[in-house]
Amino acid sequence: MKLFRRPSSAPLWQDEFSVFTAGERYVNRRQFTKFLTLTSLAMFVGNLWILARSWFYRAPAYPRRVVARADELAVGGTRIFDYPAAGMSCILVRTATDSWVAYSQKCTHLSCAVYYAKEQDRLECPCHQGFFSIADGAVLQGPPRRPLPRVRLERLGGELIAVRMEGEGA
Repeated sequence: MKLFRRPSSAPLWQDEFSVFTAGERYVNRRQFTKFLTLTSLAMFVGNLWILARSWFYRAPAYPRRVVARADELAVGGTRIFDYPAAGMSCILVRTATDSWVAYSQKCTHLSCAVYYAKEQDRLECPCHQGFFSIADGAVLQGPPRRPLPRVRLERLGGELIAVRMEGEGA
């Protein structure tokens, strides 16, 4: 049995898949219009998806949880607690006699645990020297660009109750 072989010097695959290298850089009007139409349609559908999600978005329901007794911490004292779910560490700091603040303990840069530096009166991330304001969680220095999510607290009698998270990006 003898196989048929073409007499030309070009390999068979070049005839089967003919590609002219000189013309492959050029796009004709029909291809360009098709590309623009499909891209515009995809962007329109994406915007519709975002709009639909915003209509049906519901703010998460945060549990009310007692995190500490009001007299439990000395001024400048801290306490670590989980909120809104187990494994989501937050830090509570008593800043004055009648003032407490709480933030997520996860740094907004690379999720390292932040701690309270009493001498500097700020929250510090030891991984990349990120510093946050104790007053509002704003970034003071370092690589983090977003402030720490704040835990909104209410005082009910002698208990501090975590009510919700504010400023979460995530």
